Amino acid sequence: MSQARRRGPFEAGDLVQLTDPKGKLHTITLTPGKVFHTHRGQLPHDDIIGTPDGSVIASSNGSSYLVLRPLLDDFVLSMPRGAAVVYPKDAARIVGLANLHPGSRVVEAGVGSGALSCSLLRAIGDDGVLHSFERRDDFADIAQKNVEQWFGMRPAHWTVTVGDLAHELSDRDVDAVILDMLAPWDCLEASAAALAPGGVIVIYVATATQMSKTVETARVMGVWTEPRAEESMVRTWHLEGLSVRPDHRMNGHTGFLVTMRRLAPGTVLPVRRRRPAPGAYGEDYTGPGAEPRGEDAQPGLES
Repeated sequence: MSQARRRGPFEAGDLVQLTDPKGKLHTITLTPGKVFHTHRGQLPHDDIIGTPDGSVIASSNGSSYLVLRPLLDDFVLSMPRGAAVVYPKDAARIVGLANLHPGSRVVEAGVGSGALSCSLLRAIGDDGVLHSFERRDDFADIAQKNVEQWFGMRPAHWTVTVGDLAHELSDRDVDAVILDMLAPWDCLEASAAALAPGGVIVIYVATATQMSKTVETARVMGVWTEPRAEESMVRTWHLEGLSVRPDHRMNGHTGFLVTMRRLAPGTVLPVRRRRPAPGAYGEDYTGPGAEPRGEDAQPGLES
């Protein structure tokens, strides 16, 4: 059981979140005899141990701190980072798009700092399996420490491989594959081999050019359903008396999510009825919906 998800009075080893009078968050692990030092005074861990969740504790100079067990969203935004984290708004969407549930078998590539791994592990439960791949040793080390800190232990159903998914993946009949990397198109073939028919692949990319190359590579393979792409944006609101308005800042674009499903072997998708926009695939495109050119063009029409 995750230390971050326990109920009841705080105990030694629990993760706690301290909120100072200005709203700044501090995440600590309770250790008997230890003291949290701030410019607002000292907070002995022993003063927190034994108090109920949601208490207010005074520092040595009288400043009040709200003490709560952290939400995963808060922990992700404050965790030590190697690579950039997948933000909570995207992690939650990935869990939904991949249709994850207790018992799901999932492969993840590009573990980064472990933020998404925490969400995936929580979604699949103790009966699920998560196999994560990371090319860089230093990123893998940071991710494992962050995940272990959040859960209070190393999840038994989590495996981390330092290497390239395109060459190292041997899993078969998995329910979902999650890719977060610079060149996800290089891993589409291995992902297709690992997924069960109907399985879901969710690809997180930062730029439109990455998204375009990923989608077109997938279409040429002929083993995926038509790709679907989206992005999510979150806007908070200012709430004070009658002053109720959108905040000036928002969590805007962080990345695109491309989702596809694995077709059954030998299945051929019907030809898309929607014609591509002229020039969308370049002048050499001759596929479905292509405009006639040269001698095939009708008089009076653009070729």
